[in-house]
Amino acid sequence: MITADDFLVACRTRNIDFFTGVPCSFLTPLINRTIGEPSLDYVGAASEGEAIAIAAGAWLAGRNTVVMCQNSGLGNAVNPLTSLNFPFRIPTLLIVTWRGQPGIYDEPQHELMGQITAGLLDIMRIGHAIFPSEAAAVGPLLDAAVTEMSARGLPYALIMPHDTVCDDTLPPPSALSPVRGTQLDPRREGARPRRDEILQRVIEGAPEAAAIIATTGKAGRELFTLADRKQHFYLVGSMGCASGVGLGVSLNTHRPVIVLDGDGAALMILGTFATIGATGPGNLIHIVLDNGVHDSTGGQATASAAIDFAGVALACNYRHAISCDAVAEFDRALTEALKAGGPTLVHARIQPGSMDKLGRPTVTPEQVARRFQSFMTSG
Repeated sequence: MITADDFLVACRTRNIDFFTGVPCSFLTPLINRTIGEPSLDYVGAASEGEAIAIAAGAWLAGRNTVVMCQNSGLGNAVNPLTSLNFPFRIPTLLIVTWRGQPGIYDEPQHELMGQITAGLLDIMRIGHAIFPSEAAAVGPLLDAAVTEMSARGLPYALIMPHDTVCDDTLPPPSALSPVRGTQLDPRREGARPRRDEILQRVIEGAPEAAAIIATTGKAGRELFTLADRKQHFYLVGSMGCASGVGLGVSLNTHRPVIVLDGDGAALMILGTFATIGATGPGNLIHIVLDNGVHDSTGGQATASAAIDFAGVALACNYRHAISCDAVAEFDRALTEALKAGGPTLVHARIQPGSMDKLGRPTVTPEQVARRFQSFMTSG
């Protein structure tokens, strides 16, 4: 058995210092010590998939990252691990607990996942080893993990059995005081703007220093068609993860960070609204492009007609929320969002449909990730 510091000090000496995840009782001493250590950053996520997205954003901003979760949470993480980390070649160190380890009694819900944890990692082409149980083994194992992540550009997992890390005490929780955010919702009669009209306004209105993360589907394709720039990150999968990636980026930069989300994507991982509100990045602008349908898959209706995105954002501790349904109103909303302290939500009601000549990114996901990271870590 090792202490939490045996592991965390070894991480710090290797510049691995950004942690996120979802708790498991096996992880209690490690997470609690991470939260209480000022030299480390920890973001508690609402879901394991969200944690993977947050870590990806932090890596894009130049950090070396760790995601901690229970092995049952691998089910929630399969989508971003296979459609975000794999195509973009984004490494992160995974610490996955081994609930339901064969031969050790556990609750029935862990039985199957305990049997297939290593196999599931193999299927996702994620290298793995058993979490170290002796202090002398920590450094060499981390070095091996770092070497493999550097060589492959992919995550590496440490599978943690029960009673691997000595117990620790929970630090006093930081008090989170809800803010009374401001909401503005002007409405007008007439046709709503097209998505490309709003995206063009973002390109023209955002500072050159701003990072722009576009959700998967037609939003990213239209942004690429209008202007392909190094400060653009186009998700080509991992639906719902744009806001998590944007959060991970925004927590590690002073640049403005603009997330271009869709209504269907935002609803998929709505818990990220709460994580954004709890962490409160003042440089984050979250734009939900709401056309009420899944535009990339044939126009099936989403549930957005029944959702007050601005109200949800304010209830989740965003500082400001602005809704609009016209280009001129969006211009004013973006200007206000750039001036105001964030996080700010801009709910842009738009019409379904897309550009007639809609391209696809011709740069590979790996190239997009590397040039975006270079942009983020320069200047």
